[in-house]
Amino acid sequence: MDDEAKNKKTDDAVSDADVTIDSEISDIEPTDEEGTALSAGQKLKDLRDKLKKCEAEKLETLAGWQRMKAETINARKRDEERQKEMILFANENLIMELLPVLDSFEMAKANKEAWEKVDKNWRVGIEYIQSQILAILAKNNLVEVNPIGADYSPTEHEAIEMVEVKDEAQDGKIIEVVNKGYKLNDHVIRAPKVKVGERKS
Repeated sequence: MDDEAKNKKTDDAVSDADVTIDSEISDIEPTDEEGTALSAGQKLKDLRDKLKKCEAEKLETLAGWQRMKAETINARKRDEERQKEMILFANENLIMELLPVLDSFEMAKANKEAWEKVDKNWRVGIEYIQSQILAILAKNNLVEVNPIGADYSPTEHEAIEMVEVKDEAQDGKIIEVVNKGYKLNDHVIRAPKVKVGERKS
């Protein structure tokens, strides 16, 4: 094939390519409903409308995502609170079952004369075990309530006996604690049983 034929073939190929490109450009060029090419101003308006629509869709999607995120965070917080409450409730039940053990220690030491007669090493061992139990319970927010000498309050104390007193200063005061009370996380789980002074005129 000579150079002239080659050049003609190349020109024909370029011409065909130009027709294809022109056809593709016309295919993507915006037109109105009747197929008439739009003016530059109309094209710009259409693009702005599309942009507004995209922005509105983006904001709607973002708002939905933010709502879902907030709901997830709130659900997680509610689950954590429920879990804490369950742990506190479980601890309270266990501690309530241990309170009679603490009472037994107090009863064993209540009779000073009999307690002093027991072997000293044995007494020290018992007192050490008691202090260990109290330390563990204190770590779990148990607080002993021993209101000796305080004003009697029916909402905080359980009066089991009124004791006549001659001293006016002891009237309405707790003069003896029969059973110590206990608070767990600032909530009274057992009110102290007390004897209250009463001055009769």
